[in-house]
Amino acid sequence: MKGGKQDSSEGTQGARGYMQDFYNRTYLERTGVPMDRAFQTLLWSLTVSMFPLGGLFGSLLVWPMVNNCGRKGTLLINNLFSIAAAILMGTSELAKTFEVIILSRVLMGIFAGLASNVVPMFLGEMSPKNLRGAVGVVPQLFITIGILAAQILGLHSILGNAQGWPVLLGLTGIPSLMQLLTLPFFPESPRYLLLQKGTEEQARRALQRLRGWQDVDEEIQEMYQEDSSEKEEGQFSVLSLFTFRGLRWQLISIIVMMAGQQLSGVNGVFYYADRIFESAGVHSSSIQYVTVSIGAINVVMTLLAVFIVESLGRRILLLAGFVLCSASCAVLTLALNLQSTVSWMSYLSIVCVIAYIIGHAIGPSPIPAVMITEMFLQSSRPAAFMVGGSVHWLSNFTVGLLFLYMEAGLGPYSFLIFCAICVTTLLYIFFIVPETKNKTFMEINRIMAKRNKVEVQEDKELKDSYALSRQEEKKCLSSSEM
Repeated sequence: MKGGKQDSSEGTQGARGYMQDFYNRTYLERTGVPMDRAFQTLLWSLTVSMFPLGGLFGSLLVWPMVNNCGRKGTLLINNLFSIAAAILMGTSELAKTFEVIILSRVLMGIFAGLASNVVPMFLGEMSPKNLRGAVGVVPQLFITIGILAAQILGLHSILGNAQGWPVLLGLTGIPSLMQLLTLPFFPESPRYLLLQKGTEEQARRALQRLRGWQDVDEEIQEMYQEDSSEKEEGQFSVLSLFTFRGLRWQLISIIVMMAGQQLSGVNGVFYYADRIFESAGVHSSSIQYVTVSIGAINVVMTLLAVFIVESLGRRILLLAGFVLCSASCAVLTLALNLQSTVSWMSYLSIVCVIAYIIGHAIGPSPIPAVMITEMFLQSSRPAAFMVGGSVHWLSNFTVGLLFLYMEAGLGPYSFLIFCAICVTTLLYIFFIVPETKNKTFMEINRIMAKRNKVEVQEDKELKDSYALSRQEEKKCLSSSEM
C-alpha cells in the first residue's frame, strides 16, 4: 500500500549533482551571474529539509482527517499531494524553475507524514490479532522496496543522469495513482465504522469481506467491549492525551520509541556509508552499486521481520534491533578512528554498517508503528499517531539539521552519541514496554492500566446484552423465513 511512497529522498540523492547543476544554470539564465556557494548551499539545504518538515505538517493533519474522513478517505485524499508533487517535480526542468522542486518536497513530505501514520493505523484496525504484527510490518517492507527501486532507478546508467533526473522524480506519483484507482474497492476500517460512525451493519459486512466468513460476532463483541470501556473519556484530542493519566505510560513509550528510531543514527550511518566503502578500496564509480546492495539487505531483513514478528514478538525484535544498532555504533567509532593506521579496520567498518542496517530493519524501523496501533484504543489512536508521527518527523528533521555540525565537530565520535541513544531506548523498552503479540486491544489496555495504576471498566452486562440481542435477531430471521 505504501511501496515507493517514501523514496523521493532516495531519488533526490541519486540526482543530487544534476539537480544542483540545474539550480545553477537556471539562476545564471535569470540573473546573468553565477550562483554563489552560500546561496547554493542554502537552496540545497531547503530542498533536503522541506521533506521532513512537510512530514511534520502531515502528521499534524492525522487526527482531524482520520476522524472526519475515515482511514480510507484520508488515504484517498492524501494521494493528491503525491501526484501533484510528482507532476511539479517532473516538469520543473521544462518550466525552468527550481522553486517548484522545493514546494514539491513540502507536498511530498505532507503526503509521507499522513501515509506513514494512517496506513499502519488502517491495517492494524483491519487485521486479526494473530496477524496484526506481521501486517503492521508490511508497510515498512514496501517502504524499503520503494527505496531500493529508487536506488536502482537512480543509477547513472538508468535515470540518475542529466536527462533522466526529472523523470526519476516524477515517477514517485505512480504508486499514488495506483492506490487512487484501487483503494476504493477495499473496505473501510470496521472499527472506524462501528465505534466512530456507529454503523454496525457496515462494520459487519466489512469484517465478513476481510475475514472471508460470515460469523464475525466475536470480533464485533470485542469492539463493543472496547467502546464501553472508552465511553466516559470520549474522543481524545492531543491535549487530552497528554493530560489523561490512564494513557501516561503508553504516550511516553511511543515518544521514546519514535525518537529512538530516528535519533539512533540511521541517517549518520548512510551518510558515512559511501566514505566507508571508498576507504575499503571500492572504486568511486562502483559505490552506487554497493549502496543498492545495502538497500537489498534492508528489504530482505524487513521481510524476515514480517515472518518472525508473530513468533518472536515485538519486544524481542525491538530489543535485538537496538542491541545490534548500539554495538554497531560503538565498534564503528573505533573502526573509523583506527582505519588510517590498521588496514583491516575499513572492512570492519563495512561489517558495522551492514550489522546496523540489519538491526534497524528487524526492530526500530517497523515495530514502533505497530506498537502505537496496539497500545491505544479507538478513541485515542488517531491522537497517538499524530504525536508519534510528529516526534518521528521532528527527530528526522533535527538529525538532518545537526548531523553535519556534529560530524564537523566530533568526526567519528558522533556515533557514540547515537550509541548512547540506542542504549537508553533499549533500557526503556526492556523495563517498561510489554509484549503485545496475539493479544486483543482490550487485553493490552488492561496490562497498561496496571502500570498506569488505573482501573479498566469491565462491562459484563454488555456481553450478556449483546449475546441476547444476537439471539433475538437470529430468532426473528428464522421466523421470517418460515
